[in-house]
Amino acid sequence: MASERDVRAGLRRAEQDHLLRFWAELAPGSRAALLGELASLEPDALREHCRGAAAACALPPGPLPDLAARLRPLPPERVGSAIRCDPETRRRWEEEGFRQIALNKVAVLLLAGGQGTRLGVTYPKGMYQVGLPSQKTLYQLQAERIRRVEELAGTRHGTLCSVPWYIMTSEFTLEPTAKFFKEHNFFHLDPTNVVLFEQRMVPAVTFEGKAILERKDKVAMAPDGNGGLYRALADHQILEDMEHRGVEFVHVYCVDNILVRLADPVFIGFCVLQGADCGAKVVEKAYPEEPVGVVCQVDGVPQVVEYSEISPEMAGLRGANGSLLYNAGNICNHFFTRGFLEMVTREFEPLLKPHVAVKKVPFVDEEGNLVKPLRPNGIKMEKFVFDVFQFAKNFVAFEVHREEEFAPLKNADTATRDNPSTTRRALLAQHYRWALQAGALAPGNPGAICEISPLVSYSGEGLEAYLQGRELQSPFILDEEQARLLQPQEN
Repeated sequence: MASERDVRAGLRRAEQDHLLRFWAELAPGSRAALLGELASLEPDALREHCRGAAAACALPPGPLPDLAARLRPLPPERVGSAIRCDPETRRRWEEEGFRQIALNKVAVLLLAGGQGTRLGVTYPKGMYQVGLPSQKTLYQLQAERIRRVEELAGTRHGTLCSVPWYIMTSEFTLEPTAKFFKEHNFFHLDPTNVVLFEQRMVPAVTFEGKAILERKDKVAMAPDGNGGLYRALADHQILEDMEHRGVEFVHVYCVDNILVRLADPVFIGFCVLQGADCGAKVVEKAYPEEPVGVVCQVDGVPQVVEYSEISPEMAGLRGANGSLLYNAGNICNHFFTRGFLEMVTREFEPLLKPHVAVKKVPFVDEEGNLVKPLRPNGIKMEKFVFDVFQFAKNFVAFEVHREEEFAPLKNADTATRDNPSTTRRALLAQHYRWALQAGALAPGNPGAICEISPLVSYSGEGLEAYLQGRELQSPFILDEEQARLLQPQEN
């Protein structure tokens, strides 16, 4: 363990020696814990982190002044669409995706380092139930979609296949997530195909550039953003594990989208057939001011521009067909080749610039009292997963229906959008549409509550055998057991 003298010297070099101001009051165990934490912070990197946070936060907010001349939509040849494509093209993409899955070349990677603070819970967001009739959590829905897509690919190609599930957690979410998966028997996935790993943590910083103490013996730390993925891949040899398994293509997504299609064969197939090394699913923006990033080009390079960086005039521009010119909304749903991720971790990760997030950070005051601030008082610096788009040699975007693929869970029910009620309604509405498309009847009961297990249908396929001509009684749950009961018996 580093000595007190060495740690003090490092903190002086980092201009952060205030972090030991309660040293004389600490018991031996608390001293050891604090020394261990501080010793892991390289002094020069800590100094630059704190200086950079304060400087970035001091920049004026709002649209970038010179962006208008540099911004362009993605060229049409770089954009595919699940909405506008013909059935044969879609079938070709899907078949290629299933072929790659059957060859064990596809993995999914979940970004799950954040806590459910805005939801009003203290546990990882993936453990949350939005109130479905089945009471399934986000983690369970996602696990069952993996099982179903494995089954579909294996049936098509007459083989057993697996889609490894890599889950990036943080100091806050690793232990409860691991415990949750063990308690639920990994939702009947092979545990060796569920790989949890942890992203790095970085200190929260005051507006004056000083690291914050959340206790007398503990620095306030925060995950380094979903763009911390690239350092975490290197820290935990995840890409080496993928190579050992034969994985070539990785579907990366965020935990909070209840409609996410893991290892989506249509998206995977489109990207592979395009020869893409990097891709992003997008949805059409609902209105010009919608607070989502826009996938576009800046200086001819693919990029996500945050909604706060685009002026209202730019956001409202429309093309010849009347739709928004900058309408490709980013939904944190990405495709990468393993080769591209290797290149990023090896060459480009240090070039990623952290973004400022101003937050309310609990701290101890000069008397050592815990303070829970009522307004933002600190800076958390985060890297974004999409900031690597600029390094792609062949970037593509893929447009999908919002109502089929994007319903994020971000807020408690006290908010008006992106809350448990809106996400629950989105999933149940999707399943109701699937049931009607399969020939189910709902006379006098439009909008009946209908939940279909991912183990029965991944994206609405194969439901006719169970639902054709059947009247929906609300609530209707089609799970594996119910599907067996409804399956027509062969003579």
